[in-house]
Amino acid sequence: MTARIDHLVTSGTFCLDGGTWEVDNNVWIVGDDHEAVVIDAAHDAGAIADAVGDRRLRAILCTHAHNDHIGAAPALAERTGAAIWLHLDDLPLWKLTHPDRLPDHWLDDGQVIETAGIDLTVLHTPGHAHGAVCLYDAGLGTVFTGDTLFKGGPGATGRSYSHFPTIIESIRDRLLTLPAGTVVRTGHGETTTIGAEAPHLDEWIARGH
Repeated sequence: MTARIDHLVTSGTFCLDGGTWEVDNNVWIVGDDHEAVVIDAAHDAGAIADAVGDRRLRAILCTHAHNDHIGAAPALAERTGAAIWLHLDDLPLWKLTHPDRLPDHWLDDGQVIETAGIDLTVLHTPGHAHGAVCLYDAGLGTVFTGDTLFKGGPGATGRSYSHFPTIIESIRDRLLTLPAGTVVRTGHGETTTIGAEAPHLDEWIARGH
């Protein structure tokens, strides 16, 4: 069965450090006609479950634990029986949103999540959050970057649990080393490619945020 990537946009709020912002989030569903994983269960468990359909949902993978990326994860897990995976370094952020429900498993750098013939390799890419990860599949020629790398530059680092030099290091060493044609599927907004973003690294560093 041919693997595919389904894309859903959900809307809600992002809350941190006393501020609240309206946001649209990309939800990525990776699999085939029989099974799939969800990358970032944002805002609306019902809409995500509808997009998964009658497929077996094997895992809910969290690129990081900001509330707009994990808000619907427990409800989706309860509805589908899928396990929630998060990097341990983001547990403090997770607890801000879900103090009474821990993730089921921890994502580790270099770990491979398999489903429907797809191998998603976990890349620990701290900076936007301590436990931020990206998920790379060479066969699909794509990397799911959450809020680490966007079209036009790095994710925000002006709030708690973030650090600009660290996100630059993560992008330089873990993402820009991927093949130039790799499609970057982000947590918000449009897709891009590694080759389109790589020439701008020095500009981002000079900008300094």
